[in-house]
Amino acid sequence: MANTTLMMIKPDAVENGHIGNILEKVTNAGFQIKALKLTQLSKNDAERFYEVHRERPFYGELVAFMSRGPIVAAVLEKDNAVSDFRTLIGATNPEEAAEGTIRKLYATSIGENAVHGSDSDENANIEAAFHFAGRERF
Repeated sequence: MANTTLMMIKPDAVENGHIGNILEKVTNAGFQIKALKLTQLSKNDAERFYEVHRERPFYGELVAFMSRGPIVAAVLEKDNAVSDFRTLIGATNPEEAAEGTIRKLYATSIGENAVHGSDSDENANIEAAFHFAGRERF
């Protein structure tokens, strides 16, 4: 049972002005924000972050998308954080996402799906360390 996960509000949701609404949904769902920043991934940063997908056909498009504009990165804390956050964000395809989930409300497509959430406890720790130094986490 992990207590933290990483969230990234992706460029599409930032561009469309959804930062506040997404943060409100996250905090209303009982998550505590332990680190938060508005930042932008360089192409190299996005390539490193999504290295696991390098051989996938969507990798180049994903890197271009994630480096095209600012994102919001956050470390969230709650019991069962990874699982509960993935439930809150919904399916990758917003057309398949449950009503009321972040992706159902704010995603525009399967590729521009508003928010990233860690998929495992191990990746949550790796991804949080990618974005935040220890002194930036509370």
